[in-house]
Amino acid sequence: MTLVRERRHQEPLTLSIPPLLDHRTAFSVASSSSSPDSSPVETINDLEKLAVLGQGSGGTVYKTRHRRTKTFYALKVLRSNLNTTVATTTAVEVDILKRIKSSFIVKCYAVFHNSSDLCFVMELMEKGSLHDALLAQQVFTESMISTLANRILQGLRYLQEMRIVHGDIKPSNLLINNKGEVKIADFGASRIVAGGDYGQGRCEKWGFGGEVGFAGDVWSLGVVVLECYIGRYPLTKVGDKPDWAALICAICCNEKVEIPMSGSPEFRDFVGRCLEKDWRKRGTVEELLRHSFVKIR
Repeated sequence: MTLVRERRHQEPLTLSIPPLLDHRTAFSVASSSSSPDSSPVETINDLEKLAVLGQGSGGTVYKTRHRRTKTFYALKVLRSNLNTTVATTTAVEVDILKRIKSSFIVKCYAVFHNSSDLCFVMELMEKGSLHDALLAQQVFTESMISTLANRILQGLRYLQEMRIVHGDIKPSNLLINNKGEVKIADFGASRIVAGGDYGQGRCEKWGFGGEVGFAGDVWSLGVVVLECYIGRYPLTKVGDKPDWAALICAICCNEKVEIPMSGSPEFRDFVGRCLEKDWRKRGTVEELLRHSFVKIR
């Protein structure tokens, strides 16, 4: 089932596209040139920049094309001469990308770097993000939400097996390819945890660190699912901006998140299991994959 329709027409980004530099290879994720998951990108200059896909405070994402094979890739360029905290976070992201290989997670083929830039050669997700799809479609049907929730859960199951907490599951970090498949992206807030790490945060109901962090990813999934159903961010009032202080208050202090009565019993129960305040009672990824709302029949 195709998950999304075409995005509404938007003004194109007009950022200039700087020339590629001669980066040295930091590592290549592909195991061999004969592997179907391998990439022919040997140097950053193998890629031709075609358009700007997005820009943030730390860098820019480009649509690129391999000069020889004409294959398209996304190129995420980050400034590597940032402060120590950002540099450490980026190093963790690189380490995580070296470990993961799943059809439910956006593939990273290689990383290149020089003194000023760190470049991630990524799988191109042609339909953009789930955030883009929500802007275009406003709300999704339960059938569509069931499909995307199943894929996100399978991605989270893989990450948990690798002892990786994503830490930032949200529509803008869930990308969609031209088949309508949703995949998890952006590991800038992620961390690798040791077995048995049950770290206690000040707001343990949400989930920080270790097993609590895995429960936090489930909470975030529940927020995404509910947002897809009602067409807006569900933890704040209509028109309010979800700043950090407001989110902490909504998550830790407020009563349970209201789930629309218009949803099916299966949908309401699924969201309720994701948004259980006490992380110890919250649904686990394995439990939720068996839930009637997302179970593949």
